[in-house]
Order: sequence, then C-alpha cells, then structure tokens
Amino acid sequence: MRRQFDIESYMKARKKRTLVTALIIAVVVPIVMGLVVWIDQTADKAKNLNSVYMAFSFVILFATIVPFFMVFEKRKPKAREVVMVAMMAALTVVGNFAAQIVGLGVFQPGTALVIIAGISLGPEAGFLVGATARFFINFFAGQGPWTPWQMVCWGILGFLAGLIFNKVDIDKVKSRSFQIVAGPVVCILASIAAAYVAFLLLGRADESFFGWRLYAFGAAGLVAGLLIQRKRLPIDDITLPIFGFLSTFIIYGGIMNIAAMGMASAIPASGVGLDWDSLKILYISGVPYDATHGLATAFFLFLFGEKVIRKVERAKIKYGMYR
Repeated sequence: MRRQFDIESYMKARKKRTLVTALIIAVVVPIVMGLVVWIDQTADKAKNLNSVYMAFSFVILFATIVPFFMVFEKRKPKAREVVMVAMMAALTVVGNFAAQIVGLGVFQPGTALVIIAGISLGPEAGFLVGATARFFINFFAGQGPWTPWQMVCWGILGFLAGLIFNKVDIDKVKSRSFQIVAGPVVCILASIAAAYVAFLLLGRADESFFGWRLYAFGAAGLVAGLLIQRKRLPIDDITLPIFGFLSTFIIYGGIMNIAAMGMASAIPASGVGLDWDSLKILYISGVPYDATHGLATAFFLFLFGEKVIRKVERAKIKYGMYR
C-alpha cells in the first residue's frame, strides 16, 4: 500500500512540475520576449543595451530554475544531483565552443547535448540545462537581444525531449526500426504535402513554398504525429536523429526566425519591419541555416546520443539520483 502511495505521489508531483514548466513557456516566456522586442524597437540606439538584455536573460534563467527545484519539493537536493545538471550544461558549453574554435559554425553538438540532457535528467532539468548553457555560451559568442531567444529555444528542446522519450525501457530496445517513428514522420510529410497542394491552388505567383509553410505545417504535423503515437518514443539511433532534425528545424528555426524579424526591424537600414511580408522573407532565407543546424543535431545524436544517455542512466542508478 505504501508503494502505491509513493507512485501516485510521484506521478502527481511530476504532472505538477510539467504543468508549471508549460505555463512558464506559454505565459512567462512570451511576455519576456515581447518586452525584449519592445525595448529593441523603442530604446535609444546610441545606448548600450547589453545590460538590459542581460537582465532579461536572468529572468529566463530564474524561470527555468523554478520547475527544476520543484523536484526537491519534499526533500533536500543532493549535491550530486545538482552537479549532474551542471556537468551536462558545462559539456554543452564546451562542445559548442569547441565547434566554433575549429570553424564548424552552426555544425555544433550543443543542441544534441541539450536534447540528451532532457532525456537523461528529465524535462525540467533539460529546460534548465538548455537555458543555462546558452547563457554562458554567449559570454564567448556575444551577448545581445538574441540571447534570451536562444535560451528559450534550447530550453524548449530540452523540455520536449524529456517529455517525449521513454528512457525507462532503454535496455529493452533490441532492434531499430523506422516503423517506431513512422506515425509522426508520416504526419509531418502529409501536413507539408497538404500545404504544398494549397500553395499550388491558392498561392501567388511571386511567392515561394519554401518558407513559413515548412515551419508552420511541419509543426502542426509534428504535434499531430505525437498525439497519434500516444506513447513515448524509444531511445535508439534512428529515432533520436529524426527527432533531433525535426525539432531543431521546426521549433528552434521557427522561433529564431521570428526573433530575427524583431531584431532586424529595430535597424532602419535593414528594410525589415514587424510585418508578415518580412517574416515570410526571413523564413525563406532561414531554411538553409536551419536545415544545416538540424542535420548537425541529427548527426551528433546518431554519433553518441544513445551511448551518453546510457552512461548517464548508469551513473544515476549507481549514485541513487532522482529516485
């Protein structure tokens, strides 16, 4: 009877943390991002606004800490648990920074490591690792109005990875089959195909299909596919890269193109405004970058994703973490 009570309490607490994180993403984050855009549009361009953007980054960082420490609502956190999160964040920073040093540019392992952190440590920790790692990376890459946006994007990817993947049965996966992820992939392809048919019938002659439709209908297909799946995805070297590419291209790319519009529109000489036509152009021009970023994430998840997750799981079991 006690065991049943413990399981029910754990599930209730997990749902509570997930709801809090979802509310932060759906309510707090849009408010903060709206303020960033508003300040970028109205502030005196002669002033250095880095301190202002840094303050918003700290707000995002604090928001990501809240759901993580809800894990320890009824007990004190162990140092090793916090160290594990810090280690994954540090590994993400080092991996990203190393790729920049050798000149790989967007072809970096940082996004893959954030996804790995979310799967290994849970959605709340993935949210925290993504935001924290991006915050510290930009001390080297450069702070600016893009920092809060990048923190949010990585945080969302870590959070979603923790929700979508099932690491409990990782040792039971004996075979890898595309059929496991066929549902979500088919839904995405069907959604994009429907968008293309609509474009042929209703689109203007001066428009390009490769733009916002890829992101919007891709996101709709991804959500529909995961709902149809109705179960968590297994961890293997087919499912991980496919999820990595799609989530990076659709979610990270989709959000950062909106951020690019907000930042570019604050520069009068850019010719970009806060309007639909400017956003469409940015989505079209962003496709090669986002596709390369997605392929890099898929490559690194295929290369070491499953191996790192297994090692983190063994470390957690050995030291009695998150139990």
